[in-house]
Amino acid sequence: MSLTLYFLRHGETTHSHTDRFCGEMNPELTEVGQEMADAFAVAYAEIPWQAVFVSPMRRTVATAKPLCDKVGIEMQLRDGLKECSYGKWEDLSKAEAYERYGEDYVRWMTEPAWNPPTGGETAVQVASRASLVIAEIEKTCTTGNVLVVSHRSTIRIIVCSLMGIDLGRYRDRIDMPVAAVSVVKFDEYGPLLQRLCDRAHLPARLRN
Repeated sequence: MSLTLYFLRHGETTHSHTDRFCGEMNPELTEVGQEMADAFAVAYAEIPWQAVFVSPMRRTVATAKPLCDKVGIEMQLRDGLKECSYGKWEDLSKAEAYERYGEDYVRWMTEPAWNPPTGGETAVQVASRASLVIAEIEKTCTTGNVLVVSHRSTIRIIVCSLMGIDLGRYRDRIDMPVAAVSVVKFDEYGPLLQRLCDRAHLPARLRN
């Protein structure tokens, strides 16, 4: 039996709904976001989970909680799964970030692997800390199903890293809407992407 990782992006927050930069900020789920978390728990409760690793932010903990409560498993919080820090861009729209920090914004849009948001993190830095959590999971859970609840940029960066995709293209190659599930199986040939951005567990009205 091989190891399979299920990557779940947290449910809707006010910042995800309005598409404002939100890394270190710590908003709660919206009512819709909580519905998304509950829907995931119902749809995935029958999977035999070995472990659940979660970013310690409110939005990710609240997303993981219904499933953890339903199956009786304790979530393990890891800072390495936090969202990319957006530094001085936190709580800004893309237009506002460009207006205030134009040169940094252009560099970040062109090559985010090595160019951070003003005062924030590069994709390489996010990949470095997140990879430590993935390595821990591979070491402690060699087989079975493991849930990883994290954030939009972080999950995209992890998937790019596992699939050998240039980290500088993580925004251009992979989407990651709220409450989406992506599945990576580790077998004898390495990581195999089996599903990407699956939202079939959500009611149709929540997929917009």
